[in-house]
Formats: sequence, C-alpha cells, structure tokens
Amino acid sequence: MNLESGNDIAPTLRIIPRDQHIISRKNISKAALRVLYRLNEAGYAAYLVGGAVRDLLLGLQPKDFDVATSATPDEVKKLFRNCRLIGRRFRLAHVVFGPEIIEVATFRGLGEEGGEGDRHIVDGRIVRDNIWGTIEEDAIRRDFRVNAMYYDISDFSVRDYVGGMKDLQDRVLRLIGDPDIRYHEDPVRMLRAARLAAKLDMSIEAAAMAPFEALGPLLADAAPARLFDESLKMFLSGNGLKSFRMLEQSGLLKFLFPATARALKRGDEALRSLVEHGLENTDARIAEGKSVTPAFLFAVLLWGEVRDVAHHWIARGQESTEAWARASAQVVGEQCQRVAIPRRFTFTMEEIWSLQPRFEQIQRKRVFRLMTHPRFRAAFDFLLLRADESPAMRELGLWWAHAQQLPQEVLAAALPAGGGSAASDHIAAPVAGRPPRPRRRRRKPGDKSGSV
Repeated sequence: MNLESGNDIAPTLRIIPRDQHIISRKNISKAALRVLYRLNEAGYAAYLVGGAVRDLLLGLQPKDFDVATSATPDEVKKLFRNCRLIGRRFRLAHVVFGPEIIEVATFRGLGEEGGEGDRHIVDGRIVRDNIWGTIEEDAIRRDFRVNAMYYDISDFSVRDYVGGMKDLQDRVLRLIGDPDIRYHEDPVRMLRAARLAAKLDMSIEAAAMAPFEALGPLLADAAPARLFDESLKMFLSGNGLKSFRMLEQSGLLKFLFPATARALKRGDEALRSLVEHGLENTDARIAEGKSVTPAFLFAVLLWGEVRDVAHHWIARGQESTEAWARASAQVVGEQCQRVAIPRRFTFTMEEIWSLQPRFEQIQRKRVFRLMTHPRFRAAFDFLLLRADESPAMRELGLWWAHAQQLPQEVLAAALPAGGGSAASDHIAAPVAGRPPRPRRRRRKPGDKSGSV
C-alpha cells in the first residue's frame, strides 16, 4: 500500500449483524460506551475499533478500548470536559474516567487532497500523520486485517472492510497492503506481528513474515523508549514464552535483543532452559495475578552474555567483582541502545547478576550478610533458574533453599566461620534432607542445670 499515490486495496464492506457475532455491551467498558453514545448523539459516527473488537470476537476480555470517530480531536474535546489532546505524530484525544483512559482517534485519510491536517514522511517512515478521512480509508490505513473491524454502537453490528473476520476464522495474521512499504512506514509493525501471533495463537502469513530478515535492521531507527514499551507488551502480558519463541522463529530476536541471540547461538542448552523457564514462570505469575518486574525479565534475557563476558575478564586476570561490574555495564549499555531500559531496572538487574558468585561462598558471615541483602530473594530465584547449568549448581540451589528454612542458630552452627571456603567444600552441610543436629553442650562437673 502506497499512501503517497493511493491504495491498491478496494475496501469491501461486510456487515455482521448483532445475531451473528458474540460481542455484548456487558463486556465493553462503561467508559467506552459513554464515549460512543455521546459522540453518536452529537451526530458523529463512532465505533469501537481495533484490538478490542478483535478480542471480543474471540471471546477474550480486552485490556483497552479504543474509539474511532468522524469527529476531529478539537470536536471531541468540546464534547468532553475530561478530555486532553496528546501527540504530534498522531494527534489523539484521551477521555479520562478516573484510572481508565479511552483513546479516541479521528478516521485517518489517505492523502492531503480535501483533508484536514498534515503528514510528514522521511525515507518511507511516517513521522507525522494527521490527515482525516473516511471510515473506509481508516480501515485500510490499519496494520492487520484482524485489527480493522468496527463495532457500530448505533445498531450493534460489526463492520468489516478488509476481511478481518475471515482471518480470525483462519487463525492467520495478514498485513493490509504491501509489507515492504508498511514496515518501512513503521518497523515496529514487525514486532507487533510476532506479539499478536503469540497472544492470539495465530500464524503470520508467509508474505507478511518474508521481509523480516531484510527489514529487521530498520528497528534500530525506532525510538528505544518505544521498543521498551513494546518489549513489556510482549513479555509481561502473560504470553512471554510464546512471544520469545515467535521472535526467534521469525528472525527478529537478534534485532531487538542482540546479546540474547548471540548467547543462544552458541548452543548453550542450559542457558536456553534458563530463559524459557524464566519466561514460563513470569507467565504463570501473571496468570495467578501476582506481581512481576521487568528487571528480573531483562536479567534473564541478558544473563548468558553477561556471564560469558565476566568469565572472559576473570580469565584475563581481573578481580571477580570488577569483572562482573564491567560485564554488566558493557551488556546493559549495548542493550539500552536498542531498548531503553530505565535505570531503576538496570540497577536491579546488575545487583541480581553481581550476587550470583556470592551464593558460592558458604561461610557464616557471608551467608548471613547475603540473606539480608535487599535483592536476595530475586537473586535466589535467579539462582534456581540456573539449575541446569550443572549438578553442582542444582545442589547449590537446594542448599540455599534449605538454609532459609533453618533457625538462625542451627544454620550458624553448621557453617564454617573462616574465609576462603567455597560452596563445593561445604555443599553437604545443611542440604535438603534432615537439618543438621545442633551440637550438644557438654555439661561441666557440678553443673546441675539439666537435672530435675
């Protein structure tokens, strides 16, 4: 699809009436319904659109509800006192209802003729796009066919202009327009394809996936902050493991996480196990409604490269603490050029990594000092993920798991007080079987404290 010279797609409207789809207003946000009704009553066309319609048709509960309308952003603002206008690249209206925000977008157009607003394209990439148009033009401006369906609040029907309903039935993601042009317009669409395929358990049409290898380098031009947000959507929405495998399968992983791709390419199966188990555990926590942190996720993804770089510097004679700090800074610095991980997360990642060698130091003071570290729990969970690295690492994880269950005095009695010992020297101390028996105090002659 070439937006400069027109579009080679002729939208064909298919209306799916209320009795032929499963969308119900009871599953739509009340805030979104208020926006739709008010726009409709004011004489504007207003539709629920995009991922919300797609998910509702699949029987899923949408996370966000977006609205498309014939009203311009300024006209939307006049209707809603709780509205603010945002964006330069895409001018949008946000209607705020407490913690919920309904995003309202004016129908996008194809060209400047007869349209209001402006568009600016640099090297095929859209950097500003505020051309208003018709609903038909808006439909073919969207990325995937499954995202180009509209729920009409006036008669509760679904309007499908590009065959999105068929794609839902076929379980296939098809791009609207020419893939080469659409990915040049916005390279992040490639990542969105991988994320949606994982989330919806769909395949990506071969024609839509074919340009990934050649056009993947375009992701380097995307804003690192935007790639951070896209990474969170991929890995912290409950489908992290599927998204990771889709990134690998489609060849996009090396463009988003080059260090991860390099480390996995070395054929370390223990590392692959760590990454996949880490993502699987994150998905399980999200499913159970438990909290997750991006710091732990990124620590998992980048561990292989950090570990290998640290071992490289240690082998060249650098002190262990300095080697780990140097490796962490190097790998994080490289990754942040692609994905802008905030410092509050990179600091936690570096602490999780730097604590790993300390788990091997089984001396009394060091063990208790490590247990009181603010990042001990996260670092310990990370240690457990490393179980497949070696039998010794698995035993080390068991040792620390059991040590945390022991009374402090029992653990202290079982540990050596001197320095210089390693985990391998004392791994048989309080391991997972019976706790070590406390030493019996020898009674001195004449001591009757134990008698009745």
